[in-house]
Amino acid sequence: MRIATWNVNSIRARSGRVVDWMVREDVDVLAMQEIKCKPEQFPVEAFEEAGYELAIHGLNQWNGVAIASRTPIGEVETSFPGMPGFLKGLEGPDQPQEARAIGATVGGVRVWSLYVPNGRSLGDPHYTYKVDWLAALTEYTRAETSARPEVPFALMGDFNIAPLDEDNGDPAVVEGQTTHVSPAERQAFFTLENAGVTDVVRPRIPEGYTYWDYKQLKFPRNEGLRIDFILGSAAFAEAVTDASIHRNERKGDAPSDHVPVLVELALGEDDDDRPMIF
Repeated sequence: MRIATWNVNSIRARSGRVVDWMVREDVDVLAMQEIKCKPEQFPVEAFEEAGYELAIHGLNQWNGVAIASRTPIGEVETSFPGMPGFLKGLEGPDQPQEARAIGATVGGVRVWSLYVPNGRSLGDPHYTYKVDWLAALTEYTRAETSARPEVPFALMGDFNIAPLDEDNGDPAVVEGQTTHVSPAERQAFFTLENAGVTDVVRPRIPEGYTYWDYKQLKFPRNEGLRIDFILGSAAFAEAVTDASIHRNERKGDAPSDHVPVLVELALGEDDDDRPMIF
């Protein structure tokens, strides 16, 4: 099974590119972030024609997450327990939840497509929201991996954190001045890893960025960030046989500012039940 994550930065603008890449790379499951549309606006036909079914969670032209799969999608959830909401200027427990998470079971694997809040700036309420959001995700992850350790479980998506210094090649992103590299964000990421998941890509690809801003020639200068991750439980990590960061998808016409991250799993001899085409 080949599973990937990609912040597509508007699926309506890039559906052709995304589907072409999925078919070319023989992707079985793709977790998408920043689809920026409601379910009824999603270009479903392009995916269905390529043999994928979809689970979509989008509320407006911002945020939004989706999962595309060649195998049936089940047990869909659009939030995890304790997930906080956010509305600028509103405090308290009644803040509306954003479309930042969707979970599903595909081929016996429990996957989540996650678009972690950006944080905006160190003093912004969105930064507190980000840290609280990650804390709730950590508690859910700890409970889920403890309750069902035999089930391969993965958190995939844009985490908006560069956890290690080598994950930050952008001179505009500076500890103490900007988000993504602050001690609180990094600690939240490490605490999440300690809750029962691990980065399954870094052991195979220790270096490399997954995001480059559109501005100031960031991509040609390779001034990027590694902020897109696949974090898997022990059962998931044990099945990973390969990983790749598809840097070339940042090139060409109208690319997303993020690139896909992909892992290959060996879940058993009979894990691929698709018919062979001769």
